[in-house]
Amino acid sequence: MEEPNEPLDFAEVPFPMPKEKPVHEVRLGAIKAAIWKNDTPNGVRYNVTFVRLYRDNVEWKTTESFGRDDLLLVGKVCELALLWVYEQTQTQSQNQSPDGEDIPF
Repeated sequence: MEEPNEPLDFAEVPFPMPKEKPVHEVRLGAIKAAIWKNDTPNGVRYNVTFVRLYRDNVEWKTTESFGRDDLLLVGKVCELALLWVYEQTQTQSQNQSPDGEDIPF
């Protein structure tokens, strides 16, 4: 194996950026929604991701696949996530809009 001619410069080594955390989470049973805040030139936007938690022996894991029995909970978690996002959007629009008009999210 060849030795490199130059010493390794650690400033050039790409280190993974720390993962951002969601601004809010909603969980019912094994179904969880993570709500992510995105600052855009047009204002704040929210995105939501959904996972199902399950245990593989002793380790907890997640999947984006949902079975028939999960779907009602997915719907309820989705509704709760929507309400949280809507409340945040309403608060922001009241702070930004002088005439009180609703700004769509």
